[in-house]
Amino acid sequence: MDCSSEQRQMITEPLLSNGKGGIRTIPFILANEAFERLASFGLSTNMIMYLTREYGMDAAQGAQLLFLFSSATNFTPILGAVLADSYVGRYRMIGFGCMASLLGMVLLWLTTFPEARQPLCVHFSHSCNSRSTLQLVHLYTAFGFMAIGAGGIRSSSLAFGADQLSITHNLQRARIRESFFRWYYVTVTASVFVAMTCVVYIQENMGWMVGFGVPVVLMILSALSFSLASPFYVKSKPKASWITGLAQVVVASFRNRSVELSTQATVEVRYHTTGSILPVPSKRLRFFNKACIVGNPQVDVTPDGNALDPWSLCTVDQVEDLKTLIKVIPIWSSGMLMFVNVSQGSFIVLQVSTMDRHITSKFEIPAATFLSFAVLVIVLWVALYDRIIIPLVSKIKGQPVRLGLKKRMGIGILLSTTSMAALAIAESVRRETAIKEGFSDRPDAGLHISTFLFLPFLALSGVAEAFTPIGQNEFFYTELPKSMSSVASTLNGIGMSVASLVSSFIVRAVRDLTKVEGQESWVSSNINKGHYDYYYWLLASLSLVNFLYYLVCSKSYGPSMEEQRNILADESY
Repeated sequence: MDCSSEQRQMITEPLLSNGKGGIRTIPFILANEAFERLASFGLSTNMIMYLTREYGMDAAQGAQLLFLFSSATNFTPILGAVLADSYVGRYRMIGFGCMASLLGMVLLWLTTFPEARQPLCVHFSHSCNSRSTLQLVHLYTAFGFMAIGAGGIRSSSLAFGADQLSITHNLQRARIRESFFRWYYVTVTASVFVAMTCVVYIQENMGWMVGFGVPVVLMILSALSFSLASPFYVKSKPKASWITGLAQVVVASFRNRSVELSTQATVEVRYHTTGSILPVPSKRLRFFNKACIVGNPQVDVTPDGNALDPWSLCTVDQVEDLKTLIKVIPIWSSGMLMFVNVSQGSFIVLQVSTMDRHITSKFEIPAATFLSFAVLVIVLWVALYDRIIIPLVSKIKGQPVRLGLKKRMGIGILLSTTSMAALAIAESVRRETAIKEGFSDRPDAGLHISTFLFLPFLALSGVAEAFTPIGQNEFFYTELPKSMSSVASTLNGIGMSVASLVSSFIVRAVRDLTKVEGQESWVSSNINKGHYDYYYWLLASLSLVNFLYYLVCSKSYGPSMEEQRNILADESY
């Protein structure tokens, strides 16, 4: 983060009245998340190789299993966010997640023992022994606990870190928040990079037993890192369930559907409670305004000012919270196809495993590690953007400058579209090379073509991820009410979860629709006879349509909170 005078003041002065929290707690929270991601991605990155080699799964079957695991891993954070915000609190939720993740990783490590797994299979062969039900149940149970654990940690870590900082709404403080979100993402991304390089290298050179044991140790370090600063954390108490509050608005609106809304704001009496911020509801989605109209004060409201039946009468704030959540859904949905593109790593690992990956005559990059180039691009771009580009432009302009969140998200989606086109071209060249060298029937044969052919795709994909997911995280956190901050920080995860399901559906549909008699499907296990280049062109086409959809959603959304503050700042300037 920028070491400005404001931040130095924040370090030396308590950020909160009770003396807890502050920047001193951030390293422990970042370490917890970093070690968890390092352990998780150390396992998942190379998992397609483990499933095909040790469990005898074909490429499509293994990829579908990983898509489902990814979907579960990205969906459980929303359940964790609901529980954290409404019932158990973020601190306890992160602690629970650490224990569940550790248990799942221990169970997965146990599958590497000879008694628990299949004998070694020949890659892409059909000669592997059939897998027993007990072995599969063991494997799926390990995946299940890891998904649950990820939900506990990732649902609350970002919001828990934000809880430790006292941030106001002026532009300088907004930059501190932006910098925190960005460097949080960099920390996570750097952990993924180390996992894709060091942990994958250990798996390839020291075997699965050692390679899966390392993440177990890393997860222990994650739990210890979080617990060390326990006395210093700000532990916000959970509030009433926001889901219940939103459900009450829907039910109350339906019950009051016969109420006629006036165009005059002074005619109707709206229900407020102590501390309510908004005097009247907004004009968008006016149907929900019926939930906060007081029909008869003598009947609807108790003498102490509370609603007699909260399922028939809600506050203006409740109504606006629901509207805000509904309002961000279109922009949220526009990011899902980008995550579909990102989730194609399993296929790419299989493709680069057949290519020349030598850096020197003696050192060869593991296939799964090659994907880490995109992660490296993310870290480098964020550092360049945060430390050089923005300060330089701000100095030239003579005032703080920030690229708008909606613009950043749009740039990322467009770059993701371009990256899939680059991937389709690269795969077309790889496939043609395999056919020319006479390896049509040998999908595991080494080709005389460098994996650096895939670098343009990885570079574009990395920059795209540096723009959109970080922008989305800050956008959701800014737009949604503070009572839903954990949910705001997990909306990206929900998008990834849905994207994994969409990816699984697309793969199955492409396999079924393109496999005809006497011809391999586009996503065949024989990657040289299949047409993964056509598959990638399909994703590129869908991504282009999705970019146009985003432009419509962005324009329809209207000014965001960030844009409204910038307008006010410009007027005062």
